Amino acid sequence: MEIERKWLVSDWPKTLPLIRVQHMEQGYLSRRPTVRIRLEKDDHEESYILCVKSSGRLSREEIEVAMTKEQFEGMKRVIGKPLIAKCRRSYALPDGHVLEVNCVEENFWYAEVEFETEAEAEAFDPGKTALSGYFQKEVTGIRGWSMGEYWEKTRF
Repeated sequence: MEIERKWLVSDWPKTLPLIRVQHMEQGYLSRRPTVRIRLEKDDHEESYILCVKSSGRLSREEIEVAMTKEQFEGMKRVIGKPLIAKCRRSYALPDGHVLEVNCVEENFWYAEVEFETEAEAEAFDPGKTALSGYFQKEVTGIRGWSMGEYWEKTRF
């Protein structure tokens, strides 16, 4: 189960400890249900992932399966459109959560925090973090702000 909240941002945070930097390419085989392929690269490894997600906004079922490079490349050919390029930087929040900030094709920025339970997600107050002014607008549950919807807007 994936439980996360999402906000629009416009840059990398300046005051948090950086945990990890990943460069990604992702594309969609289906939007309903979401079926996505993704290449994740950092300084140490490359991972190829097939992901299936149920509908939902705050929480939804998410199944990730490792793929080979050959399987990824085959599915990429099936998609037949340029994959989305994005950079994700993960930062440690003082409360122990991880803030994932994504820069998508240099024109769409968003941040996410994942939670163990919906109650924990609903109780999270970004105004009580070191970044109270950083989060511009919460878009959790608002249509039009998912990566799948970005895919539809920019690839069709």
